Amino acid sequence: MEKNIKNGQSTLISIDCGTQSLRVIIFAEDGSLLAKKQVMYKPYVSPRPGWAEQNPAVWWGALCTGVAALKTSHPDLIAAAKGIGITAQRDTVILIGKDGTVLRPAITWLDTRKARGRYRPNFIMKAALKAVDYYEKIMHSQSDGQCNWIQENEPEIWKKTWRVLMVSGYLQYRLTGIAADSPSSLVGHIPFDHKKQKWASPGHITAKIFPIDDDKKCAVVQSGKEIGKVSAQGAEETGLPAGIPVIACGSDKACETLGMGCLSAETASLSFGTTATVEICTDRYTEPIRFLPAYSAAYPGRWVPEIEIFRGYWMISWFKDELGYEERAKATATGIIPEQIMDRLLDSSPPGCYGLMLQPYWGASLKDHYAKGSMIGFGDVHGRHAIYRAIVEGLAYSLREGLEQLESQSGVPVQKVAVSGGASQSDRICSITADILNKPLVRGATTETSALGAAILTAYGTGSYSTIEKSAKNMVHIAGEFEPSPDNRVLYDELYKIYTQIYPILKHVYKRIREVTGYPS
Repeated sequence: MEKNIKNGQSTLISIDCGTQSLRVIIFAEDGSLLAKKQVMYKPYVSPRPGWAEQNPAVWWGALCTGVAALKTSHPDLIAAAKGIGITAQRDTVILIGKDGTVLRPAITWLDTRKARGRYRPNFIMKAALKAVDYYEKIMHSQSDGQCNWIQENEPEIWKKTWRVLMVSGYLQYRLTGIAADSPSSLVGHIPFDHKKQKWASPGHITAKIFPIDDDKKCAVVQSGKEIGKVSAQGAEETGLPAGIPVIACGSDKACETLGMGCLSAETASLSFGTTATVEICTDRYTEPIRFLPAYSAAYPGRWVPEIEIFRGYWMISWFKDELGYEERAKATATGIIPEQIMDRLLDSSPPGCYGLMLQPYWGASLKDHYAKGSMIGFGDVHGRHAIYRAIVEGLAYSLREGLEQLESQSGVPVQKVAVSGGASQSDRICSITADILNKPLVRGATTETSALGAAILTAYGTGSYSTIEKSAKNMVHIAGEFEPSPDNRVLYDELYKIYTQIYPILKHVYKRIREVTGYPS
């Protein structure tokens, strides 16, 4: 809900660049959302099977379009802006030349092309890596490196490259003329040492499997610090006032965690997005899974260990597209979105779905990249409604598994969870998740939590608040709370014990399926 500001008050502009849209959002210094403009675009183009590329001009054009629209509808809010913060999708690589020209389309995080990679450990190292079940993970990760592929297949492009940037870094460069980004935004198949929150030294494993010359790396600016100011050219192209500070923020997931007020390990952040994640914020570096780094938080000196379900609440769209024909038809007839109608299906099956259980590995899994999705426990009582509830419960079981892993690694029990993302707008999904986690769940007052996280950092970086904690405390507001049901606790606890046994039993079956079919590659 949009609000107005009083005379003399300043505003904060957040730019959230996602896979399918860019949003320009204006916040007040108390965290109120004043205005926003969303600009949609195709998530990617695929010139070859498995490729997922995007012209960075699409993102920049969307930024300019969004600002222009808000400047027309809310000129006073743009004029009152005291700072700009950018948060964006992760693991998407943009190469620019010395003159700032984009050298090729960006390779996005959805791209599945494979590189050979240079790193070949010697016999002893290979044996050691295999002994700790790390060799295949390293080689698989190396093959996913976008820059590795470019070096191997487009050496002339690589030779011309002046800087390797993420999406946030590119937009910040276009605004300021400065190639810089925060540690939190430098997440991807690049040689960044998140433990030290700086580019990796030559001997670091990421420097070996993702080699990038030092002179091609951007500067690192801590979250909450100024990168630069909107240049004359940036102002001319966007319509923003020249001289406004651009503050280093963080990736979409890190800013989302901050935007939910999660500043310690006692509160976990759940993202009910396309990729579902569970994160905590900690002042001690701890790997969520062995050899998987804890990424830098959008808060200097802190980290956000993260467990993700690659195809998370995308599963809702999958159900809608593949099995939700009735709900789509009703939505067309009534003008209600299909997801709201699908919500009613959750009441058609009891908690636990009479034993129908789902493992949500419709995409890559951190357990093993050959893991696959499964549903077990079918009986004659199960219909579409049960499948839908099993999807929601299966995602919650998987998030609980990740949450318990993070608690074990940090040594700090989580007291409550804060939730954001599109599916969090469903009270039923929130209630089911609270029951399965057996923890209180809170929902923020805005769905734009990544943008709010960027605004929190911008408010701090421009002097509205003296610390990031004070900025978050004053700007994060809660709109919904869900307590776990004691009546469902025993049932879900017992079913969760069964859920955790499914993967170890099916692991070798999944692996054999991959060997026979070649899928996933």
